[in-house]
Amino acid sequence: MLKNYNHSPNDEYRIARARMVETQLIPRGIHDRRVLEAMNRVPRHLFVDEALKGQAYSDHPLPISEGQTISQPYIVALMTQELGLKGDEKVLEIGTGSGYQAAILAEIADRVYSVERKSALLDRARKLFDKLGYRNILLKLDDGTWGWKSEAPFDAIIVTAAAPSIAPPLVEQLKDPGIMIIPVGDEYSQTLTKLIKKDGNIKIDELGGVRFVKLIGDHGWKS
Repeated sequence: MLKNYNHSPNDEYRIARARMVETQLIPRGIHDRRVLEAMNRVPRHLFVDEALKGQAYSDHPLPISEGQTISQPYIVALMTQELGLKGDEKVLEIGTGSGYQAAILAEIADRVYSVERKSALLDRARKLFDKLGYRNILLKLDDGTWGWKSEAPFDAIIVTAAAPSIAPPLVEQLKDPGIMIIPVGDEYSQTLTKLIKKDGNIKIDELGGVRFVKLIGDHGWKS
């Protein structure tokens, strides 16, 4: 059962959301019921600039403020599905950005901890979460490559920016067993990477090519 947040069931964009799920997600292998319901429920148009609302449910990323982007719906759904959430997890997100990915996670997980390095983005996301009634998202202004040590360990970690390598603090803060999804590569193209920690071992699976903005921080890109 999804959490009862303050989303209007009669908003004008619900048909666009349903079409997004039916045409962009299901045909590409998004099958987790929890993920599909979350994608069908969260009002993505509220997470983009006013001028771009008409494109909110289109099959591509969109620019937001501070030189950042809101990811393509399919990529958001894929990354969420790969975490394998069941509903009782504690999830760490690195890169709050628009707040959309955190909202999708919050529909499924018990609690979401999200770290953002740009105060303007964090303030906007906080106001939107309050408006939508999300009470299970906690926010922190910080260098996300260090994770959130005081709240560790986490059942799952999702990184929404491109890293040159996987930051050791994030691996340390991941539970055993646990799953991390992170784009790894250079500043122009990356491989969506799934790190699985189990029985003290680390397994890496590659999920395909992606392109994200750079993850800036001590354990990421320097600028």
